[in-house]
Amino acid sequence: MTALPPGSIIGILGGGQLGRMLAVAAAQLGYRTHVLAPDAESVAAQTASSYTRADYHSRIVLDEVAGQTDVVTYEFENIAIGPVEYLSGKVPVRPGPQSLSIAQDRAREKAFVGALGGRTAPWAPVSTLEELETAVDQIGAPAILKTLRLGYDGKGQVRIRDAAEAEAAWAEIGERPAILEGFVQFSHEFSIITVRGLDGALTSYPPPWNEHKEGILARSSLPAPAEIARHWTEAATLAGRVAEALGHVGVLTLEFFATDDGPVFNEMAPRVHNSGHWTIEGAETSQFENHIRAICGLPLGSTALTGSHVEMINLIGSDADQWAELLAEPAAHLHLYGKGNARPGRKMGHVTRVRRQLARDS
Repeated sequence: MTALPPGSIIGILGGGQLGRMLAVAAAQLGYRTHVLAPDAESVAAQTASSYTRADYHSRIVLDEVAGQTDVVTYEFENIAIGPVEYLSGKVPVRPGPQSLSIAQDRAREKAFVGALGGRTAPWAPVSTLEELETAVDQIGAPAILKTLRLGYDGKGQVRIRDAAEAEAAWAEIGERPAILEGFVQFSHEFSIITVRGLDGALTSYPPPWNEHKEGILARSSLPAPAEIARHWTEAATLAGRVAEALGHVGVLTLEFFATDDGPVFNEMAPRVHNSGHWTIEGAETSQFENHIRAICGLPLGSTALTGSHVEMINLIGSDADQWAELLAEPAAHLHLYGKGNARPGRKMGHVTRVRRQLARDS
């Protein structure tokens, strides 16, 4: 298995901030990047070597991308599977289409992880109002109705507090295929960010405590409290098992709830993840660099912490207006994503703080 040498070109499907940070990591290792996205303004294009603005479904464009790149990856999981499968027949795509296919479908995702021994919330697939009403009777309420596809940052989800709300919830999600998921009693949310190399080598980062606000990640911090730490081994083992079963190459993120019964799997993302942004300054090797290393066939880097305490805060909407104050803070590492309009709920950047223990006097 030959590693791609520096100077090779990495194709990135998707034009958002994750692609932006992947392109930066690739450049540091001497690789060039080519972003393909339909966006009029792509923040990934600001750091990539080249950019094609086009629809993912154009075979002409995909043929051009395949001819110009040595490996292709993707920065989000809501891209249609068809173009990815087409590309994979012409150029290595890492992670492969199977990882994308499973992660795009909440029912397949839950069943896949459950078959590997993962603990999930009680759930049921629903495709009609009648099936939803039956599921509410079986699972109980309160519960959450989640669209099968295209949900992130709390989107595509409706809470059902009692059976009488089922019809309104079904209408709110547009009567689309979905799953009903029972509530889980948990103390904390956390994630396991695993990296699997081209040679099958596995490593993972320490789990951060993830705190959400209005369905959007607000803060990730390490080391995690004891309620999370006691689940670390079991959750990381499951993440490794999932990566192996998928033949995954690159970063794979699994989100969990910490409960009295053990870690409960929530969802997975076959890519670099917001809860891993702290790794840029807070780990010996960032999730972005390790993803590039993995897809290019390089040895994986150390995931050890660089300090005694690490905290990442998302800058959402007008939070990014604090940039001057943050730059004046000696311990703050500011990352702005180059986006234009700071809409409510839009991730504009993040700030990371790493506390390093001072050496004791000898």
